[in-house]
Amino acid sequence: MIEPTWQEAKNILCVRLDSLGDVLMTTPAVRALKESGRERRITLLTSPAGASVAHLVPEIDSVIVYEAPWLKATAPRPDSRAEYAMAEQLRHMAFDAAVIFTVYSQNPLPSAFLCYLADIPLRLAHCRENPYQLLTTWVPDPEPDKLLRHEVRRQLDLVARVGCRTADERMSLRLPAGTRRRVAALLRKLGLEVEQPWVVIHPGASAPSRRYPPEGFAAVARQLVGEKGWQVVFTGTEAERDLVKRIQIEADLPTYSLAGRLNLGEMAALVALAPLLIANNTGPAHLAAAVGTPVVDLYALTNPQHMPWGVPSRVLFHNVPCKYCYKSICPEGHHHCLRLVMPETVVQAASELLGNAPVGRPALEVAL
Repeated sequence: MIEPTWQEAKNILCVRLDSLGDVLMTTPAVRALKESGRERRITLLTSPAGASVAHLVPEIDSVIVYEAPWLKATAPRPDSRAEYAMAEQLRHMAFDAAVIFTVYSQNPLPSAFLCYLADIPLRLAHCRENPYQLLTTWVPDPEPDKLLRHEVRRQLDLVARVGCRTADERMSLRLPAGTRRRVAALLRKLGLEVEQPWVVIHPGASAPSRRYPPEGFAAVARQLVGEKGWQVVFTGTEAERDLVKRIQIEADLPTYSLAGRLNLGEMAALVALAPLLIANNTGPAHLAAAVGTPVVDLYALTNPQHMPWGVPSRVLFHNVPCKYCYKSICPEGHHHCLRLVMPETVVQAASELLGNAPVGRPALEVAL
């Protein structure tokens, strides 16, 4: 049963101050909140990176962008005026409840204090230490000492503590209108034969520790094109254009690149249209899970909680004694958890997911 006070809550603030993938992995819990009460309105307080995808989540009604000083990606600032201003903004919005979503290594208390200052009467979060009055519902954090959970399950378990559940635990994402049609046209303009086997490869990742070596991706592309006859489309940010070009040159066979040419909605549409995505543990892997595309995930053993959720997948890594380091840069310097994954293993995983002759997904039609 849902707690009576939470059952009455209509205007709910969700706090998730992390990146694109983290926001996507929180969407099943957001859906549980939305479905567990009538006429609920969900506002997400998130980072600029999180906001980029939050607008594509149908369960989220509005988004507030906030660069919290207690997160490592936030640039230093000279004073606390932004925090006072944010507390005042939240107070004026008269939220009935706040749910603070964190990974286990994050401290929820700064966000809890912000919500306390904003006079939000119900405040829920995992917390390792007793928060006293900062949280009205304290869920002692069992990770990682007692258990390890997928990030999606962690957040679903959190909202379940106040009785909020959903029968649909898939991640949520809605493609912007027209993006499928635009991306399909772009692929035709590239010369891609969409009814023939093709695959998207996204070789980038924000953390160096999560990047499969460029020469490995080049070998994968070479085998897919040269031995299997598949078409390969590379993607990446504007800053990753050179990385993709380097991989293409080393592959030394015809491939396509859309690096720096897609906005986030178009990237999601491309992944939705693709028969398969090959990527590191990074945002596009979670986009694939959200739109139902199979994924080969080159999964650096920095942490175990962010594997693909709810889609056919192959998670590839080399087991190492130093696994689960939670570091953005390999502390050992050898990067063996990814570097020792052979390109042949990646190609085999792709073949297992799609067979020897994958075809374009039915959604890729000119009428889209």
